[in-house]
Amino acid sequence: MSDPRLLKGQQARKRILKDVKSRVKAIAEKRPMGRLVSISIGGEDDVAIYIRGQERAAQRVGIPFDAQFWPADLSQETCKAKITAMNDDPDVLGIILQRPVPDHINVRSLQSAIHPLKDVEGMNPASIGNIVYDDLTLAPCTAAASVELIKETGLTLKGLEVVIIGHSAIVGKPAAFMLMAEGATVTVCHHMTRSVAAHSRRADVVVVAVGKAHLIGADMVKPGAAVIDIGINQITHKDGRTEIVGDVDTDAVKEVASWVTPVPGGVGPVTVAILMQNAITAFEKQIAAGWLD
Repeated sequence: MSDPRLLKGQQARKRILKDVKSRVKAIAEKRPMGRLVSISIGGEDDVAIYIRGQERAAQRVGIPFDAQFWPADLSQETCKAKITAMNDDPDVLGIILQRPVPDHINVRSLQSAIHPLKDVEGMNPASIGNIVYDDLTLAPCTAAASVELIKETGLTLKGLEVVIIGHSAIVGKPAAFMLMAEGATVTVCHHMTRSVAAHSRRADVVVVAVGKAHLIGADMVKPGAAVIDIGINQITHKDGRTEIVGDVDTDAVKEVASWVTPVPGGVGPVTVAILMQNAITAFEKQIAAGWLD
């Protein structure tokens, strides 16, 4: 029997993809669908599992998916020129830039080169900046997925006390702005915060995105709280067995919290669904802007 304290992402994923599929169908009846382009620069093995998951989700909703693998020795200028050409290609619905990239590539520069209306990952500075003005339509996928899972609990976001541990530009900070836009009261903790536990113990919701295995234990969580674990860490046991775990000690925390997202199976499935949601939203925006006329 499934543990009701484990806030799994499959139900939210299914609901989001169902909505995306209906929106794709409505558009496809009137005009050809553009394709979603995934760019991997070298390191094909490092991202293969993510690309397969994205491709399966795209197939499920009816969005053409084009996985491109560029040589690792391509120059920054060449990569940027290829992305610029995709910005001008009406057949390209959106662009995904897989990470990691080779050391000589400035990933932020390439993210900035993707036009905001084709930035389905929400990584362009303009996309992130829009969140400050409560435009959440093309938000970073993982941040949006964490907000979606908080809503899945049924908690009312207005006035909710949320503590975010981790202030990265693509997860912690945008999640904070998204939650504030929903009316939550948000505290952001980081490596210079004097007592993270003092903050997390008073929170109705704790969102963790640090990258440290089992950082959050039961003593850091208020009874009845919701805990959203975005961390992905590989640990090696004494017997040589490896395991993927989150930033939260799930087994311990679920004895205190009302909800905790498992790793894997929590935020990850919703993140991919949000990517598809962003893709159809981007295409709708392109149509509204007259790009495809």
